[in-house]
Amino acid sequence: MKCTIHTYLLNDLYSQELADSQNNGEQTPDNKKYDWEDEMNVSSTVNDVEELKDSSYFLAGSLGDGSNFSIEVPKMRLLKITSSDAQDLYVGASESIISEVRINRNENHWKIEIFIKDLEPMANPIPGIYIASKEFPKELVF
Repeated sequence: MKCTIHTYLLNDLYSQELADSQNNGEQTPDNKKYDWEDEMNVSSTVNDVEELKDSSYFLAGSLGDGSNFSIEVPKMRLLKITSSDAQDLYVGASESIISEVRINRNENHWKIEIFIKDLEPMANPIPGIYIASKEFPKELVF
């Protein structure tokens, strides 16, 4: 099955009342519902999507000196995407910045929507992972 992941940063200043009264309920350039939207398509055949609340994500990589790291980031809402022809894939965000997560499945497509609050700075260290600044590993802040 195909899978599309949409992540939206909610605009805290958006007014549905203003949209209703001035533009038939639709957003305008001066009254946008989202500050930005990311869209990703999973290229493998997706079998299942599981929501994992209050989970940990392991951020791993290499430092400038060539040493490797793997640091646990707790308090994450993750979506585990299982495919028949690829490794498990994780997307998600810190629980503190999640407004809502929607997972919809029809006969041949998964659609994942992650809505992020516009109240706190965050980092996006890899595609599909959003970590609140206050929860970002201090070991990786230089």
